[in-house]
Amino acid sequence: MRPFLLLGTRAEDDAADDEYAGFLRYAGLRESELHRVRVEAAPLPEVDLTAYSGIVLGGSPFNASDEHKGEVQRRVERDLAALVRRVVEADVPFLGACYGIGLLGLACGGTVDRRYGEAPAAVEVSLTEEGRTDPLLAGVPDPFHAIVGHKEACAVLPPGAVLLASSAGCPTQMFRIGRHVYATQFHPELDAESLERRLHIYAGHGYCEPEEVAPIVAQARSVDLGPVRGLLPAFVQRFGRPA
Repeated sequence: MRPFLLLGTRAEDDAADDEYAGFLRYAGLRESELHRVRVEAAPLPEVDLTAYSGIVLGGSPFNASDEHKGEVQRRVERDLAALVRRVVEADVPFLGACYGIGLLGLACGGTVDRRYGEAPAAVEVSLTEEGRTDPLLAGVPDPFHAIVGHKEACAVLPPGAVLLASSAGCPTQMFRIGRHVYATQFHPELDAESLERRLHIYAGHGYCEPEEVAPIVAQARSVDLGPVRGLLPAFVQRFGRPA
């Protein structure tokens, strides 16, 4: 099988490593099967789209709607937007999680703003009619719980995008463009333990305060996050290609 590519943008090593470990764990991949490029660390080199089974873009402390952006954030946005446009044009298997849904939405003509931000929590997500028949969601029940935590969201879908899932607080939880390009607002790689580690890293940065971490994690532990775990293995199984 050709490897998959994970694009990360987290400058904090512990957060970046935990994200990578989560995608490895829940996608069922070995490190040799999931190459990682940290785009915040250096300019993104030219990506050979034929070298990978698919591309995954993880979450980020960056937001497209940030009023003030540093040089690194502006470069990351340019590099990833250029790659995403190539991915969409070629309909290359792609899964963008959280930051990925905003980047994909903007690159393809959607609207991303702060109307539908969600505080960190495990929320109930419902599938649309199209979501119930999408092959990537074949093993996921309706509804299911997943972990979210984001300041912005895709308020208006890009032209031609298919809405696959929504929640009470955020109308766009998952969409598809073409046949192979997907994005989720929720985090398919997160469990309660990783959520706790991530909240301690980012507490006080607009997501939650340190004293709120324990009750947020307790709430995430109180629901069944098992069903959403089927998404990453389905992506790997569907798009894993011979080397």
